[in-house]
Parts: sequence; structure tokens; C-alpha cells
Amino acid sequence: MIDLHESQERDTAAGEYVLGTLSPEDHAAVAAALPGDGALRAAVYAWQDRLLALSAHAAAESPAPAVWQRLSLALDARTAPARRTGDAARLPWWQALRFWQGVSALAVAATLVLALRVHAPLPPAEGARFVAVLESPDAARVAGWVVELQAGGTLRLVPVGDTPPVPPGRALQFWTKAQGAAGPTSLGLVRAGQTVQMPVARLPAVEAQQLFEITLEPEAGSPIGRPTGPILFVGRTVAL
Repeated sequence: MIDLHESQERDTAAGEYVLGTLSPEDHAAVAAALPGDGALRAAVYAWQDRLLALSAHAAAESPAPAVWQRLSLALDARTAPARRTGDAARLPWWQALRFWQGVSALAVAATLVLALRVHAPLPPAEGARFVAVLESPDAARVAGWVVELQAGGTLRLVPVGDTPPVPPGRALQFWTKAQGAAGPTSLGLVRAGQTVQMPVARLPAVEAQQLFEITLEPEAGSPIGRPTGPILFVGRTVAL
């Protein structure tokens, strides 16, 4: 049973919870602990930020018909009642349940290695690429925008969801804040549903875990150089 009070095990469990690779018992334990465990929720949210960005860069693929046929045969072999051990031992290698369990384990291991590489931030070298998914700060965590940027290149702010209607006399303002910075930097006003592109030279920094957010401000923008209205969407960059 996982120990959610130990920080490293909690972070690992959070990552596997997001990936969907926990056992049913451990998945249930994490789900039950989430409402009352702020540290666990933060770990789950952090893994969602790291891994959700990857799905936007991977096109969906349909398995070949032969793969489905083999999976069906493997499942039939697993569920067939009262199968004799000797018969099971003579199954072709591609029908053996142990083979598919091994393939599944390798796939999970590869996914976790990729996740760990995403977790380790890349240095902001020339040409390094980063992405941030900006989500609503409430419990629903609805994705509204994606930030894509490349060191020495450009930044793109791309709408990917619905933005709440902007009231008359108000505007959406785009902000960024590097780790350790004294305060946020305005990147200007944006419009719902409109893609924005700008040179990264406008940014104070380009790095992993850099904060980006969109707030609701007066029509001409914040008058004091920092956010004054509610945060509508927020997220941090991960290195690609």
C-alpha cells in the first residue's frame, strides 16, 4: 500500500494517478485522500500540467487490426474457464498473457521515463522550447489557452477552449512571471478566441516553471503594472 505521507512516494503516486497506472486499490486510496490532502492535490495538479502538454503534440493513432485481434485472443485466453496449465503452456507466444503483461509493463516504464524527463527542466539554451497549459484556477481546471515559446524565437498564445464573456468596460490581460521575479510582467491585452504571437525578447525570462496567466482588467489594462482583477486562466511552462 502506498504511503501518501512520504513526499517522494506521494509524488510518484500522483504521477501514476494522472497516468492511470496505479492498481485499483492504490487509485482508490489516492482518490479518497485528494479532498483533504492539499499536498497531494498540488502534486496531482503539477503532473497534470507536465503531462497534458504532451498530449497536444501527439496525434491520435489507431492500432492496426492485427493488434486488436491479438488482444482479443489474449483476453480470451485469460478468461477461458478451467483452462489446463499444460494447454496454456502450449499457447503461441503472441497469445500468452504473460507476454502482454510484459509489454504493458514496458509501456508503463517508458511513459514514466518520459514523464521524469519532462519533470527535469531543460536549461534555457538558445532554441529550447517550452509549453504551458493555462487552466481555470477553480476545481474544474478547464483548459482555455496554450502558451508555446522558444528561446531566441517567438511566443504564441493559442486559445484551446471557451473563455467567459468579457463584461463591457473590461479586458483580458496576459502576464508572465519568472521564478524568483519580484512581480509579474504584462504582455499586453488579448482577445478571447484570438491567437497572439510576439518575440520572446518582450519577456523578462524564458525558463521552465515560468508562470503565465490571464486576468480580467479595466478596458485599458491594469493601471498599476500588476494584476488587479481575478485570474481567469493560469499555468506554468514545462520544457519539451
